[in-house]
Amino acid sequence: RFQPAAGLMERIQAIAQNVSDIAIKVDQILRNSLLSGKVVEGRRDQCEVPRDPKYPDCAGKVEWMRARWTSDPCYAFFGVDGTECSFLIYLSEVEWFCPPLPWRNRTTASPSPTPLPQVQAAFQSDLAHLLELIGTGKESLSFMKKRIRHLAQQWLRAAQRLEQRLKGRHREQKHILIHIGFLTEESGDVFSPRVLKGGPLGEMVQWADILAALFLLGHSLRVTVSLKDLQSHLGVPPGRGNCPLTSSLPFDLIYTDYHGLQQMKQHMGLSFKKYRCRVRVIDTFGTEPAYNHEEYATLRGYRTNWGYWNLQPSQFMTMFPHTPDNSFMGFVSEELNETERQSIKSNKVSSMAVVYGKEASIWKGKEKFLAILNKYMEIHGTVYYETQRPPEVPAFVKNHGLLPQHEFQQLLRKAKLFIGFGFPYEGPAPLEAIANGCVFLQARFSPPHSSLNHEFFRGKPTSREVSSQHPYAEDFIGKPHVWTVDYNNSQEFEAAIKTIMSTQVDPYLPYEYTCEGMLERIHAYIQHQDFCTTTSPPLPAKGNSPAMQSSPSPLALAPNATHLVWFPRGSPEPQAWPPLSSLQVWLSQPQHSCTETCRRHGLVCEPSFFRLLNDKEVFLQLSITCDSTEYEMNHLYPAVAENVHECYLQKEPLLFSCAGYSTKYRRLCPCRDYRPGQVALCRGCL
Repeated sequence: RFQPAAGLMERIQAIAQNVSDIAIKVDQILRNSLLSGKVVEGRRDQCEVPRDPKYPDCAGKVEWMRARWTSDPCYAFFGVDGTECSFLIYLSEVEWFCPPLPWRNRTTASPSPTPLPQVQAAFQSDLAHLLELIGTGKESLSFMKKRIRHLAQQWLRAAQRLEQRLKGRHREQKHILIHIGFLTEESGDVFSPRVLKGGPLGEMVQWADILAALFLLGHSLRVTVSLKDLQSHLGVPPGRGNCPLTSSLPFDLIYTDYHGLQQMKQHMGLSFKKYRCRVRVIDTFGTEPAYNHEEYATLRGYRTNWGYWNLQPSQFMTMFPHTPDNSFMGFVSEELNETERQSIKSNKVSSMAVVYGKEASIWKGKEKFLAILNKYMEIHGTVYYETQRPPEVPAFVKNHGLLPQHEFQQLLRKAKLFIGFGFPYEGPAPLEAIANGCVFLQARFSPPHSSLNHEFFRGKPTSREVSSQHPYAEDFIGKPHVWTVDYNNSQEFEAAIKTIMSTQVDPYLPYEYTCEGMLERIHAYIQHQDFCTTTSPPLPAKGNSPAMQSSPSPLALAPNATHLVWFPRGSPEPQAWPPLSSLQVWLSQPQHSCTETCRRHGLVCEPSFFRLLNDKEVFLQLSITCDSTEYEMNHLYPAVAENVHECYLQKEPLLFSCAGYSTKYRRLCPCRDYRPGQVALCRGCL
């Protein structure tokens, strides 16, 4: 009976012996740990700031850390504790101002970032998941989701057509963050409350279409409209935003706006500079290079509240193709099928006009025009009001109040005329009206409106001169669909109305504003635009006379001797996008920008080609005499002051600019061809 008890005692003794052995081992480990800790502490206390010419800012940064390391909790998060060595560890491993410490284990100190998985992008055939990604909780989000649902069938058909055209092409799936900064609470979110009150919806129309296009092209998306979600997705450490991200950026691309750009800069620390090449900024009115370059903008008076980001100008993406220095993003307008087109043509009321403008303030002071228009046409308005009819809208106007998109479209399908009173500028509504068979009548601005003479444009990072309410409609569509007249001339205004009433027009929508056109354009940008690996042309060494050191030009005089064309002289054409074969070099007239110069030759200015023109040899090929040639920082260069035979080349690649002109200079302009109906892409760009 006692045998099991004896066996149990043996087992207990064995366990006790094991515990004793473990205790001894733990004690040894602790002793060793304390000893090594003392060595490390000794090292930590004995750290000296290294004097390494490769790290000239190290000493200054350590000095700053001594005084300010408690100013942001993020430093403590990364292990800074007030000792010299903790400063040096942080400045060499989290930031990169100091050399690595030789006694640090580099493998554990800075693990190599995990590359994003590479997957083939597949066109999507269902938008339900996108609607989930967009989320809820704001009127603006509801508006965007409603628009995506309304255009879903057109988007899906367009995606199928593009998929057929691109069959067999390798398309890598990108991880994309879409952060709509103007909808965050921190930026004021002024748009959401105005969605139901007739406020401007152009930006939300564009964002809805960008989301749909990126999703259908098969990319992996994350959508944020709050600062908290932005910080979470980026990996922002706790604190006030002075430290870099906790790990490498998990996105290939980030689409945002100026508000979002500011938020990212405030919270990403040094990582913002590292990753800003992945950012694409949705920018309605455009940002010209002179305003984008911080130093130049400050020195030359181009600094505004919105510019000075030192991005590549093509990272800014506009609503209309008005600034070739930027990329044209656009939006879409609803397309009609043949049945709808015939129905519109047979149901048009030639004496019916709809006024462009949902806010009562737009109608103020327009009584004279409305009285003339009322002699010939029944006038309809869609002005928002809550209880009482706005006094700015005359009694003879039939005001429908704010209409849902579908009902507004039905109104446009009946109306003959869609008339603008000068504001809002460059919105989507005129394109929708023209697509529904209306004629768009708008005011010509004389002098043109710009940041120099008009309050609306003041502070915007562009000197662009706007000659009418909707320059795209005026320049790219024109008569018979678009009439631009002097509203101060009553006779011209009245004559235009009479002619429009008797003019037959068909519904018209430029290809670049169709779903397929937008998908094609965004696909091309994602495939070909890379601002992270593009290298700038080498700049001259200081003190030399750089203009005297020209290499043979890959350009040749065209047969008619008016301009230069790409001529690689037997060597293979370098990989470039747009392809270099689309390049033509023209010399501007004084007072003409390169944008205007290229347009006059049926071409578009292509800023990525400026680097090929920035050479004295090009002046010689165009028979321009250069008594002197200088490299300087000026957004008008390369250019020649002909009266004194002085030639100027560009010193700062970020200042290559299609925009800008002077009476003093004739500019060297890089132009390219473009696909019919798709000005953003050259003929060989797909």
